[in-house]
Amino acid sequence: MSKRNLALLAVFSTAVFYAINYTLVKKVMPFYMSPYALVWIRIFAATVLFWMTSFIIKPPELEKKDFLPVALLSIIAIVINILSFFKGLSLTTPINGAAIMVTTPILVFVFSLIILKEKLQLKRAFGIVIGLLGAYFLTTSGEKIAENAENIPLGNLLVFVNASGYALYLILAKKMITKYHPIVFVKWLYTFGLLFMTPFVFSEVLEVEWQKIPFNIYWIIAYVVVFATYCNFLFNLYGLKHLKPTTVSAFIYVQPVLASLFALFMGSDQLSWTKVLCTLLIFIGVYLVTLPPKIDKNKVSVL
Repeated sequence: MSKRNLALLAVFSTAVFYAINYTLVKKVMPFYMSPYALVWIRIFAATVLFWMTSFIIKPPELEKKDFLPVALLSIIAIVINILSFFKGLSLTTPINGAAIMVTTPILVFVFSLIILKEKLQLKRAFGIVIGLLGAYFLTTSGEKIAENAENIPLGNLLVFVNASGYALYLILAKKMITKYHPIVFVKWLYTFGLLFMTPFVFSEVLEVEWQKIPFNIYWIIAYVVVFATYCNFLFNLYGLKHLKPTTVSAFIYVQPVLASLFALFMGSDQLSWTKVLCTLLIFIGVYLVTLPPKIDKNKVSVL
């Protein structure tokens, strides 16, 4: 198998890991632990794995002047981003969560307009409006037919906060990702995030009754840590090494399809015309936003 095909397989695997993650984590929270307790366990275990990997490959460390920027990025990427995702997913459905995350490319472009001063084109502006309308109608739909979905509108909103935070992180972290080895960057990102969130959520970790957790739930927690976090990151790195970033990011569009199929297979969610139509709006919006911009002979767009 060629390196390109292996890279495509690796990136597709990350889409599968995330898609399965949407349904599996809802079997853990809030029955056996709170969303914040699960987040702390995930971040703590992944941080340990990233530090172990760093000791093996021994890349150059962060410069002192960059510790503060990475610490600030961790507030967005780890504290706000991940906490809002898991809390939101505990309140909404797997299909809704996966569909809303597809707005990330749209939000990346919105932030690039503001921060990177990217030129706005009509078709992209139209795509932003359509995609965000789809996300809005999906986040405000109040269906109560799904298993373990106590507050769908609020859960959808929190997942949208997660998508927004991730989009902002991609823009702000570009300089650091380019400057440092990814393992060095992510180990400190997770370390700072763990330090920041521990005082606020560790009390919920102490409330977990580990002896009452079934064995199969431990396997799910292990999956979240090893596959949906650690392996996901490493596979994405391999993909970025051999593929264009646009090719890698395009695989996020596969997640709602895979998440929906897995959720339907597990019986943890149901399809509805509202979800189908809103998801279609989101995909149309993403398609328009990600269309190649018109080539300017004097200036080439960064996106």
